[in-house]
Order: sequence, then structure tokens, then C-alpha cells
Amino acid sequence: MSLLLALIVLIPLLSSVLIGFLYLYSITQKRLANLWFTLPALLAPCASFVLGVVSFLSVAKDDVALHFQPYLWLGVGGHNIYMGFLGDKLSLFMVLFITFVGWLIHLYATSYMREDEGYGKFFFYFNLFLSSMLLLVLADGPLIMFIGWEGVGLCSYLLISFYFLDNSNVVAGNKAFIVNRVGDLGFLIGLAILFFYCGEAGFDYASIADKVATMPVWLLQVVGIALFIGAMGKSAQIPLYVWLPDAMAGPTPVSALIHAATMVTAGVYMVARFSFLYELIPHVGLFIAYIGAFSALFAAVIATKQSDIKKILAYSTMSQLGYMFIAVGLGAYSSALFHVFTHAFFKALLFMGAGAVIIALHHEQNIFKMGGMKRVTPVVYITMLMATLAISGIPPFAGFFSKDEILLTAFASGEYLIWGIAVCSAVLTAYYMFRLFFVVFEGKNALHVNHPHDVSWVMKAPLVVLAFGSLFAGFMGLPSLLGGSHLIGMWLGEWGSRALHVSHETEWMLLGLNIAVSLLGIGIAYKKFRFYDLSKHKEATQGIVYNKFYVDELYNLLFVRSIQKLSEFIAVNLDVNLVDRFIMGLSHGFIKLGNVVGVVQNANVRFYALIMMLGISAASCYLIFTLG
Repeated sequence: MSLLLALIVLIPLLSSVLIGFLYLYSITQKRLANLWFTLPALLAPCASFVLGVVSFLSVAKDDVALHFQPYLWLGVGGHNIYMGFLGDKLSLFMVLFITFVGWLIHLYATSYMREDEGYGKFFFYFNLFLSSMLLLVLADGPLIMFIGWEGVGLCSYLLISFYFLDNSNVVAGNKAFIVNRVGDLGFLIGLAILFFYCGEAGFDYASIADKVATMPVWLLQVVGIALFIGAMGKSAQIPLYVWLPDAMAGPTPVSALIHAATMVTAGVYMVARFSFLYELIPHVGLFIAYIGAFSALFAAVIATKQSDIKKILAYSTMSQLGYMFIAVGLGAYSSALFHVFTHAFFKALLFMGAGAVIIALHHEQNIFKMGGMKRVTPVVYITMLMATLAISGIPPFAGFFSKDEILLTAFASGEYLIWGIAVCSAVLTAYYMFRLFFVVFEGKNALHVNHPHDVSWVMKAPLVVLAFGSLFAGFMGLPSLLGGSHLIGMWLGEWGSRALHVSHETEWMLLGLNIAVSLLGIGIAYKKFRFYDLSKHKEATQGIVYNKFYVDELYNLLFVRSIQKLSEFIAVNLDVNLVDRFIMGLSHGFIKLGNVVGVVQNANVRFYALIMMLGISAASCYLIFTLG
């Protein structure tokens, strides 16, 4: 049974390799029909999902985690690192919705990308991305996790810059890659310290958990912050979030896969996986919670002024990830993972719905150049409405239950500032999401450049499935207050939330307040943008919020330009004027010396005979005068 864990990772990997060879054959020998790439692309995530379900049921039945170590991966100085897979309740919980939502996105992508010349190459990257994410969550130790961690980073670069003929897309891919490398440096520092202290007998999670308590507290804090820096990069939190909006340069299925259930949730999963460490350093956890809170509010504020439909959703992802980090920072791991679960459904739906609208309008992404899409794509309209209600926190949709639980955790923990920031973020979330929804689907007098059309059912069918998830997924974590037993919390067990000491009256009051603030945001959006006259819209290009608080410009000034000037200084002043002059001067010296020696070494036999005679004469004179 444990072998299934390796197969869950290997099947998408082998599928990716197969698609890669087929693509090479297609571009060098004979062009293949899309069906050759579609079949392995769709079968791989489906097979991984089925194997994930089988593994999940096995763990549920026996209540024993699956563990598989097929071979020794690295052995250095008595340190043995095995290529190991761990199928416990946390990793299999992640595998189920990663593979299921990933399969739906793959199905959607077959229609979205069908006219693209790089169809085969796209699915080569896509399945490699999925395999890397599955390795990340199924790894039994942090070093094996890091392989998957870097794999999703590489694949995100390839997918974001997929349309590489446009230089802006290449810049966006480079930005994502470089910013993530900054975060990964912190991750590596944390892993190096852990390996030094805990890597003698083994470097899997169980071995680390047994030894980590013996480390000095101050060093644990360094490790906790270093690991979280890696999470900042992957999960786009302040200050390493700047790559996320630019990642929208990739095809929309890429945005859905990255933002819904895979790469950006890796940081949340990593912190939850190291819960045994963060429970020993609650002050670092509180720092994580504050970073999450400010990231949620910061992104929500920026989203209120954006006009690109995909960038609005990108900032909403950053904001929702902020809620997840509030939860893990306060020790409510199951609450964070519950929101990861619900977020996978409604965020994938939002991105795929946005992609359907973009295709229907011939690749238009400005929401103020859309409008009236309710009549053109009624199925997309209904499903997008359900996803928008879910992310806005309206019951009984999924996002309400998970977001309410996080807000309750913040309030019950006594962190009222975090709770207040999260409530403000909830108001803004409801506002900017319904601003998007009303403008795109209800806006009137739209000035469409091209005649809009409906999309195929291959694109709409996954939206319908995800709409059901956006409606019903929240009931998996129904709290006892509403008559539920929080199945997700019960399943996760040791990653469960801390006990909350609040009365039912307080819970009801907070629940009602959460609904009220969401309705407030919707009401403001309704008043301003319901039947919005797009013919009178004037695009605002001024203001600190519209320009995203000039953070990109600040980073460009502080880091990009400064490093560029330092590079130019080294290239011109040090390299040319110092290094080159020294080396060239040395070379010219050897040339001059060679010219002098060349006077003697002139290939003239009589000259050589004369030199020999002079030498012999000099030696003879020396012997005569010294020896008498």
C-alpha cells in the first residue's frame, strides 16, 4: 500500500516526460494532433487522485500513516537521507484536493489552449508542476520537500513566461523566479541549522520532532523565521509578494493552478508541517500572524482600484493567504488548512470563470471593457456568482465557514488588532469582488471591440463542479455551534486548533458580525457598480492605491537599480580599469620580454657559435682566476 505514495508522484512525472518526447517528435518529425497530448495529460492527475483516495481510505481505516523509503538518496559522513514518502493525515488531505482540482483545471486547459501552437509543451510543464507539488506534500523530510519546493518554482517560471516572445512575460517569469530565490535562501538557512542539530540519525520529520526541543530557544526562533521567509516567497506575503500579480502573464489555467491549490499554498503547508517547531516559539507564530493580517489588508486595499480581472484575483489570493497565515501563526493549523481546502474550490472557479470571460471577449482582460456578460455566458455568470459569494463569506457558501473560524480564532486568542484588521479585509474583499462581478456581468453600454461569444462545455463543466464545491465544501468543517462536528478538524487531529474559550453568545455575535461586514461590502459595491455605465467610465491612472503604493518602483530603486549600478561599477571600474589593465599589462610585459629574448634567439648559426665561444671564454677566465 505504501508504494502508492510514490506512484501518486511518479504518474504525473512520467506523463510529463511522455508528453515532452511527443512534443519533440511533433516539432521535429510530424505534427501530432492535440489528442496525443490530451490523453496522458488528463489521465495522470485522475490516476493520482484515485490512488490518493485509496491511500486516504487505508489511513482512515487503520489510523496508521503510510511510509515508503525506496532507496538511499544521499549519504554523507554518516548522514543518510532516504528518498522517502509520508502519507499521513495532513499530506493525504492535501493530495486529495490538489489532484481533484488539478484534474479539473487540466480538463479546462484542454479547451482553453486548444488553438495554441505550444499545446504539448504547455502540458509538459503543467504535469511536471503537479508532480513537483505532490512531491512537496508527500515528502517525509524537509530535504525531499525542498526538491518539490524548487520544482514548483522552476515550473512556475516556465509557465508564467510561457508566451516568451513578449518581453514583459519573460520579465514576469524572471521576477517570480528571483523573488522566490530570495525566500528560498531563508528556507535553506533554516534547513542547514536543523540539519546540523538534528540530522545525525535521520532527517525526516519524526526525527526532527524528537530532537528539536533540545535546541536553544533563540536558535529555534532563527530557524522559525528563516523557514517562514521561504513561506513568504512561495505564498506571496509582505514583503516578498511582488511576483504574484505579474504572474498573471501566464495562461489563465496556470493562474488557476498556481493560485488555487498548489504553489501559493505551499508556504501554509510548510508552516503546518513544522507545527512541532512553531509550538515551541509562539512569539514567532505571532509575528507570522501579524504578517498575514497586514498582507490580507494591504492586498485587499490594492485590489479595490485594479482593472485587470486576473490581477484583482491575484491580489485576492494574497489576501486570502493572509487569513491562512493568521491561523497558522496563532496555532490554529486545522483552521488554516480548512481555508486552504475551501479556497481551492472557489479560487480555481474564479480564475477559470475569468478565463472563460477573457476567451469569450477575445482575450480582453480589462473589466471596464467587458460588461453585459450575463447574457453571453449565463453558466459562467451563475458559477462566478457562487464563487464570489463564497470568497465574500456569505453563508452557506464554503468561504463563510473557514473565514469565520479564522476570525473567531483571532478574537478568542485576544489578538484584537489582528482580528480588527481581518474584519476590515473582509469588508474590502466583499467590495472588490462584487465590484468585479457587477462590472463584468451587469455593466451596461459595454464597448466590446469584438463580438463576444459563449465558451465550450469543456470549459464550463469544471466550473459547474467547482461551484458545487464552493457551495458544499464548507460543511466539511461545520462547527459545533451550527450542529456540526468539524470533520476536517477531527481528521487532522494533531494539527487541530487550540481550544477556544468563548461563550456561544460571543460566537453567535461574531458570526453575525462577519455576515454583516460582508453584506456591507456587497452593499457598497451594489450601489456603485450595479448596472454600471461603462461608456462613461474614465480609467484612473493616478493615486497611491492604483499604483500599488509604488512598492515595485521602490524595490526597483533600492534593489534592481542599485545592483545594476554596482554591476556597472564592477564591470567598468574594477574589471576594465583594474583587472583588465593588470592582466593586459602583464601580457604586454611578457611580449616585450619575448622581443628582447627574440634578439638572442634569432636562428643564426654563426651568432650562436659566437655566443658559445664567448661563454666558453668567460668560463675559462673564471677558472683561471679562481683556481690559479
